[in-house]
Amino acid sequence: MGSGKELLILGVLVMLQECWTDCKIGQNKKGRHCVDANECEEQPGVCRENSNCFNTDGSFYCSCKQGFRDSDKQVNYTLEGNCQDINECTEDNNTCGPAAHCTNLMGSFNCTCNFGYTNSTSVGHCTDINECFEAQMKPVDLCGEKGTCINSNGSYWCSCSEGYTNYGNSRTKCSPLNCDNFSGDGGPASLLGGLADILSMMRNSCVALSNPSAASEVKTDGDALLEKLFTAAESILSPGQLKSSEDVSGLLSTVENAIMLIGPQLKHNNTKIETTETDAEIAVQRGNTRPTGPIQLTNEVASLDTDWTTAAGSGSYPGFALAALLSYKKLEKLVNRSFEGLKGHEKDGLNPSFQISSKVVSVLVSNPNTQQLNRNVTITLRHLQDANESEQLSYVCAYWKETGAWSTEGCYQQESNATYTVCECEHLSSFAVLMALYPMKHTFGLQVVTKVGLTISLLCLVLCILTFKFCRSIKGTRTTIHLHLCICLFIADIFFLAGISQTKPVGGCRFVAAMLHYFFLAVFTWMLLEGVQLYRMVVLVFNTTMRPLYLYITGYGTPLVIVVISAIIRPGGYGTDEHCWLSLKDGLIWSFFGPVCFVIILNVIFFLVTVWKLAQKFATLNPDLTKLHKIRAFTVTAIAQMCILGLMWVFGAFLFQEENTVVAYIFTILNSLQGALVFFMHCLLSKQVREEYAYFLSCICTSQKKSYSDLTSTNPSSSQSQASRSGQHTGESQI
Repeated sequence: MGSGKELLILGVLVMLQECWTDCKIGQNKKGRHCVDANECEEQPGVCRENSNCFNTDGSFYCSCKQGFRDSDKQVNYTLEGNCQDINECTEDNNTCGPAAHCTNLMGSFNCTCNFGYTNSTSVGHCTDINECFEAQMKPVDLCGEKGTCINSNGSYWCSCSEGYTNYGNSRTKCSPLNCDNFSGDGGPASLLGGLADILSMMRNSCVALSNPSAASEVKTDGDALLEKLFTAAESILSPGQLKSSEDVSGLLSTVENAIMLIGPQLKHNNTKIETTETDAEIAVQRGNTRPTGPIQLTNEVASLDTDWTTAAGSGSYPGFALAALLSYKKLEKLVNRSFEGLKGHEKDGLNPSFQISSKVVSVLVSNPNTQQLNRNVTITLRHLQDANESEQLSYVCAYWKETGAWSTEGCYQQESNATYTVCECEHLSSFAVLMALYPMKHTFGLQVVTKVGLTISLLCLVLCILTFKFCRSIKGTRTTIHLHLCICLFIADIFFLAGISQTKPVGGCRFVAAMLHYFFLAVFTWMLLEGVQLYRMVVLVFNTTMRPLYLYITGYGTPLVIVVISAIIRPGGYGTDEHCWLSLKDGLIWSFFGPVCFVIILNVIFFLVTVWKLAQKFATLNPDLTKLHKIRAFTVTAIAQMCILGLMWVFGAFLFQEENTVVAYIFTILNSLQGALVFFMHCLLSKQVREEYAYFLSCICTSQKKSYSDLTSTNPSSSQSQASRSGQHTGESQI
């Protein structure tokens, strides 16, 4: 009994002991046993980022992943799992080798081979690429037809044959050089002193580039060469240097060829340079493949829109492409001519006259086939003066030909307003906008007014000439002046009526223009002599007459000298495409308007002095009223005559510059009033002339000679008039 109870009690105690006993740390109770706990599975995230968890008997530990280590202990294991990235690139400078670039990554690194190298079989080491060998295998033309490819460590370079160059860029294809472009032998450029310096400079640079032995020693500096080019061009573009179209063509061609040589030598992809005479922008793209994308070059007066495909062309690619926009700030004044070849711009049967309406700009691309571009280029040119198109004005896109003339072939106007014109061209050269001025198409009414008015003027001048020639009662110095003034005005009106619009043939038109120039100048010269005579009549008391010889020499000789000098200096200025008159270009028109203004100013002075002296004489106590009234009448008629002639040529100036119907009518009316005014004031208002007319008419009306004798014997006034006619002294001489 006792032993059984003891065993029972002992079993119960053992069971109680097992229930009350705990497992160790890192163990889990499994039934009556303690087993190891796997913390890595039971506690996710027990190790921090960038580390791995490893279970151990009764515990665990954290180990940093590859490329990471404990930030405190600088080892790759940690109990806390505090792991940070290892920068392999900075810890070992030779991680990727000398031919590669090391890039650190989280827990790792990356090796990128330098240009000209490729990855070898061992990771992180790069070996040289033999570009020349690979180019032969593909095949790829690295150095051009006349270039030899030479491999180097990590690169290659092209050795060019004589006459070829890569412009100092070792990995650029060898391109042919034409140094003869800068010889100037026998060409227009050789005749221009300043241009010869540019040619010599550019030829030396070209020869140095084309010589293989010298090219390796010459350090090309395209920027310095470009600056020298435009400095030399600046002196040539100064006034007085370019005297002909051939000089202009020589300069444009030389500068374009020079930019094509200098462009590939420039350091930057975009270069701008400005002087007092030029403004240039040059864009260059280099590489083994043809560039693509748009090109837009702009300055104050023009802009160019094209693309790199057009600039590079479709032929052999030399390893670079170039586009340039060059504007000349003052050249338009020198090329405002040579419009003879422009055809196809007639409107309503009228041929226009042309003048430059923009700055001259040159557009260049490296494409050797610039005469047939695969895509048109767009050039926007700003006008010199703002003006809208109208029936009398339109804008034309033109380019300068090598022959020294403007042409519109292959250039078309796309858009135009008062400020600018947009041109689209199939080829490249030097461009400008031309203003086409169409002559006013004379209406039937204007033609009638012209013919009727000038016919009346001519009839009145004929009466004046007959009166001044045969009316003996008014003989004197002023009558002589009036006679020759009317003769000159009569001949000028004849030429004006018959030939002002007869522009063909050219020789005949120039003759008409010269005659108009001469006789209208003679009219104003005789007007000046009239002013001088009035001054002498008022100031001088005795000897107021002038010898006829002096009058003839002055009245006809002075205009002759002016016309001869003008014809020698500007022979082509006589006759235009619209009128047989002086050209408005090159200042020839001032050989007429200059003397006219001079005569008017002098006569105004003479007339003011005359009026002042008359006022003084009228203020005296016993003035000779008869003489004073005659002088006053002479002065008033002379002033009226000068006003009509002066006003006519004021409107005449506007007529030949701006075609305007109102101005044309005013000019025609004033022109027809000249002869009528001279006849009215110098003939009809003169009492002596009226008496002569009455006598002459009485002779015609009287059918018998006896009636005439009776009339003269019984009519004292007629006898008095006859005595007056037979006298040797005139009213003027008595004064």
